[in-house]
Amino acid sequence: MSEDTGLALTGLRGRIEHHVPLARHTSWRAGGRADLLFRPEDRDDLAAFVRQLPEAMPIHVLGLGSNTLIRDGGLRGAVVIMHDPGAALAVADGLVYAEANVASPKVARLAARLGCEEAAFLAGVPGTLGGALAMNAGCYGGETWNHVARVEVLSRDGRFEVRQRDDYRAGYRSLRRADGSPPDGIFTAAWLSFAPGDATKARARIRELLAKRIASQPLSLPNAGSVFRNPPGDHAARLIEAAGLKGHAIGGAHVSEMHANFIVNPGGRARAADIEALIGHVRAVVQATFGVALEPEVRIVGEPVGTGGSR
Repeated sequence: MSEDTGLALTGLRGRIEHHVPLARHTSWRAGGRADLLFRPEDRDDLAAFVRQLPEAMPIHVLGLGSNTLIRDGGLRGAVVIMHDPGAALAVADGLVYAEANVASPKVARLAARLGCEEAAFLAGVPGTLGGALAMNAGCYGGETWNHVARVEVLSRDGRFEVRQRDDYRAGYRSLRRADGSPPDGIFTAAWLSFAPGDATKARARIRELLAKRIASQPLSLPNAGSVFRNPPGDHAARLIEAAGLKGHAIGGAHVSEMHANFIVNPGGRARAADIEALIGHVRAVVQATFGVALEPEVRIVGEPVGTGGSR
């Protein structure tokens, strides 16, 4: 029996924790606490956990914690950490098979050994494959769902289901079911298809993209990746810089001097409220200056401070 939630969680091999500060689990190093946090040992352990949760209890999934802002009041319900450096990654029938808790750059490196140059963009995606699937992550001209053959999903009742590419509709940094409804369940694995190529060229392409990323992005400071989607025919970074917002700060959160579409948290001093306020300020200034409504690429989830746990 879990003393904090009253749940009778039995037969689990993974680690269960209560009232866990989530700042340590996000790349922004900000955010409140999780009521209940679970680190499954494997996919079957995750299924056993999900089956024991009340149907009405929210489930939040975090991989490497990029592309996510968790408000200072934290997350109600259950948080599942989906990152495992030892998760399955293999090649079968000409497809790359990867569990969703594998880091995206690791998928890129395996594909490169097979000569798949098309997979190189995944080396620049700072998260797990599950997160890349959930948002159709992409960079340097590549997008995740351009290469999905099929996926495995864990449903809310704890059953695994294999779905085909046509069961989903992918857009720019977005994903829906084919009927337009939001994706349901938890991505647990994917089979990816890449055109064959030259392994030497594939590895060189990864090195090139990583060098470009290091030279142009503030990777030494806590950040969550690109904050805003690029508007049609333009770049969010160009608009933010042209609006004179590079270096602008609210609390401990700063618009990066290196790349204007990044908000950084030097020293981890910013609260999530600072970051969210800076996102709102940037949107307002760009809208007023250029008439362009920037849409956030990052997910903003959780409760404002005062409505739940604290950081």
